[in-house]
Amino acid sequence: MQKPIQVFGNVGSPYTQKILALLRYRNIPYTISWGDVIHNLSLLGLQPPKPVLLPTLIFNNKDVRTDTTPIIRYLEDIYSKKSVIPNTPSVNFLNYLLEDFADEWTTKYMFHYRWHFKEDAENAKKMLVLQHKLNIDNDAMNEFANAIAERQIDRLWVVGSSDDTAELIDGSYKRFLKLLENHLTNSPYMFGLRPSSSDFGLYGQLTQLVGFDPTPRHIASQESPRCVSWVSIMSDLSGLHNMGGIGEFFGINDDSINNKNINYFEDNNDGWYSLNQLPKSLKEIFNEIGKVYIPCLIANNEAYINNEETWEIELDGSTWRQKTFPYQSKCLNWIKDEFNNLCEADKNDIKVYLEGTGCELILD
Repeated sequence: MQKPIQVFGNVGSPYTQKILALLRYRNIPYTISWGDVIHNLSLLGLQPPKPVLLPTLIFNNKDVRTDTTPIIRYLEDIYSKKSVIPNTPSVNFLNYLLEDFADEWTTKYMFHYRWHFKEDAENAKKMLVLQHKLNIDNDAMNEFANAIAERQIDRLWVVGSSDDTAELIDGSYKRFLKLLENHLTNSPYMFGLRPSSSDFGLYGQLTQLVGFDPTPRHIASQESPRCVSWVSIMSDLSGLHNMGGIGEFFGINDDSINNKNINYFEDNNDGWYSLNQLPKSLKEIFNEIGKVYIPCLIANNEAYINNEETWEIELDGSTWRQKTFPYQSKCLNWIKDEFNNLCEADKNDIKVYLEGTGCELILD
């Protein structure tokens, strides 16, 4: 029997929130330790991973792992119930691509809004200190808060956020919210009646965008009330989730809104859409991925191969400029690996599905 997984993270980390919600959904026992990961690991006599990422997980008191995407797949190997991986290879690939978009592009929304605007930065710098130590005195809090803000604001350009790209990021965020609002009118989750790993990836980023930072929270409340409610629901899916019944709650006798579908899928084959059942609203989300994220993945990878420290491209009417990230080059290769591991029939199905979205450019 697996011992409770030890999770080390931060309240303001979207990736920590991603993995905690997933563990709750899957009813996997865990403990959470907030604060400095390196310090907390040292108290247990454990060496931190390189690099230290949030969250860091310890399995059976000794196996230290980080990076949520491979951790989620590892959890699939050791826990059998309530899988978050779609049960068909083609849909599973789309789920992997969407999860990567959540982890690597929607996080740009979060970082941009948190540090580009004064109101958000003033909020974030203090909250991030207080999440580490509530009983810190005000002088020390302000000192640490200012140091955090200065460091993060100076790093905005690293992820592509600048005055030149602010309108592009804002436009992509608002489009994404509208696309998500539309999709949630058709389906409670991305790939069916149950959450996938990409749902939890999107949820993690949105916990910050709609629950922490003032500017994106206000935008979300205007653009996508379903998204705001979805984040609240996603936070804990550990038990039965009645997907109907609202009419009965309000005393309305209408079978169309009083259905009894239960979202508690022990059978890992239940509740998923097949490729030909995916709603059009999901395809539109992949159009956004192909519009903004895929060109950046390709440009970053070319810069990495050519040992260039920075790169820039014309993107959605603006010049996008940022530091070259080796990790995002790995992300591109991992996506390609996922695709290349498919059989020829599934590859062809994916190419047909993604044709015209811009995502097909990385499948060559």
